[in-house]
Amino acid sequence: MTVRKSFSFFLAIVIVSIIGVLFSSVDSSTFDVLQKTNPVLLSFAFLLVAAGWLLDAFKFICLARAAGEKLTLKQTLPVIWINYFGAAITPMQSGGGPFQIYLLYKNNISVGKSIAITLVRTLQVIFLLALIIPFSLVSESDFIRRHSLIQWFAVYVIIFIAISAVVLVISVMRPQWIKRWSSGILVRLKHFGLINPRFLLHAVRWVNREIDNYSSNIRLFMSTGRNWFIVSVIAAVIHLWVYMSIMPCLIIAAGFSVKYMQCMLAESLLLFILYFVPTLGGSGAAEGGAAAVFGLFVPWNLAGVMAVSWRLISEYTGTALGTVIAINFSDGAVQKN
Repeated sequence: MTVRKSFSFFLAIVIVSIIGVLFSSVDSSTFDVLQKTNPVLLSFAFLLVAAGWLLDAFKFICLARAAGEKLTLKQTLPVIWINYFGAAITPMQSGGGPFQIYLLYKNNISVGKSIAITLVRTLQVIFLLALIIPFSLVSESDFIRRHSLIQWFAVYVIIFIAISAVVLVISVMRPQWIKRWSSGILVRLKHFGLINPRFLLHAVRWVNREIDNYSSNIRLFMSTGRNWFIVSVIAAVIHLWVYMSIMPCLIIAAGFSVKYMQCMLAESLLLFILYFVPTLGGSGAAEGGAAAVFGLFVPWNLAGVMAVSWRLISEYTGTALGTVIAINFSDGAVQKN
């Protein structure tokens, strides 16, 4: 499937999801309540999004320094935004990393280092959410019991994380195994005619070199780059806290009181699940799940509107900027050809 088709599917799912969420929740009294929304707090929600972008960029800069590379804020912000675009057009938001690796490579950072940086950045978020999840499960036990699908999905997530953890450990401790598997895949691609036999040896050597580069840089985070890595972890904690503050900020802006920690615990469960939803960018599940979370704190006739607003502010602004960057790069590539 091409990038254009994937993006079209993503837009279709988003539009259908938004219509479905709004249709199932909005009534005549919804707009009366929305007219009382505090514009200052609503603007503050946008400021939280911008602060999140800056903190995410700072994480990348710190991880790059830990790997012995230097990135500027001007170089890093496009890497942040294009992640939204890549995540939007791929299942389980998995496409953001490859797009980021491409931009980092364009900034003269090797593929191996780029993989290490983007992988660690993603794992930091997942690990922090995983630390919060036990508290979320206790705090929102009634919510989970009402949504039995979440219980089955939790089993799927645990299995997925276990397999991913094994692959990650192998990639660091036994990189030669990854080299062997990668070479086997390249040989099969040659048999299918996807790789020219004359370039097979060159491809194998390049992949092996980048695997070595990746493995050595993962180790570098725990040795000479340890201080920068620690700073990146602190930045990751602050970034997650800022991002998760958008939802309670919207609730307060609508004129409702909210238990801040309870809201963040419920939100953390949603965010963790979205990393493993097989739809493009987690769309559909994100809008419906956000409506369910908002429904814990506001009347249902507002939950749908607030869920859509949350997605528009926190995700789709970044997706729009990432789309512009992706178009600019594709236009630049066409002009070069």
